[in-house]
Amino acid sequence: MLGYNFEIVEGSPDSRVILHVPHSATFIPPNVRADILLNDSQLQSELDSMTDTKTEEIARRAAALSEVRPWLFINKYSRLVIDPERFPDEREIMNKVGMGAVYRKTSTGENLRSPDFAGKKELLDTYFHPYAKAITDLVSQRLNSAGKVVILDIHSYRPEQHVNAVNHGQKRPAMCIGTDSFHTSTELKNLGIQCFAPMGDVYENEPYAGTYVPLKHYGVDTFVQAMMMETRADTFLDEKLEFHAGSKTVIDCLSSLIVGAQLLK
Repeated sequence: MLGYNFEIVEGSPDSRVILHVPHSATFIPPNVRADILLNDSQLQSELDSMTDTKTEEIARRAAALSEVRPWLFINKYSRLVIDPERFPDEREIMNKVGMGAVYRKTSTGENLRSPDFAGKKELLDTYFHPYAKAITDLVSQRLNSAGKVVILDIHSYRPEQHVNAVNHGQKRPAMCIGTDSFHTSTELKNLGIQCFAPMGDVYENEPYAGTYVPLKHYGVDTFVQAMMMETRADTFLDEKLEFHAGSKTVIDCLSSLIVGAQLLK
């Protein structure tokens, strides 16, 4: 099902696993582009820096290898439109650097939108809230059908830290798994470490911490499990942001995690 700014790819009827791909797209609608201060060259550079390039393709290829197909929920618009993984209010830590649910700053700290930009509510109402409702509904549907849900939150990150960040000085391993004390069981965490071990060093919550869970279920429902996959981009992309041979390892590792997550008790 293709929504306004998202796509849901149907999985097997008994699948517990949802792959969430929030940051892979680069599309920005013209009406949203009009309020972005960067020229086309600057915008392309920002997209190259901020997009989790080819993570949608990684998710689709890994899903295709699984006998019990996971469901996919894919953001089809750039995170520069809205970032669906941010809190839409004062709880969001990235607000302090101007990169909350609606970005005001770029990865280098320059103005992305005007300091007096007044369109935040419209962007949230048009793109953020419908997206959040749709993934909440999908999680609830899968919970009712399969009795348990495992959300695997698919990301990548660049080898060099962005200037405009809140986590400077942390390690940048081949794989970071983001966990939550309530929604990531020890079994799921250990499964992630085991499945991603062929990639090299695997760290928990460094340099990125936590994982995505819809607010309706967040901190409430232990039958909604979740873990974030943050792959360092040079493990699978070359300098032109195209796949190199390492992409097969990443895809195979994610496929193993999908299979294992389906079998978790």
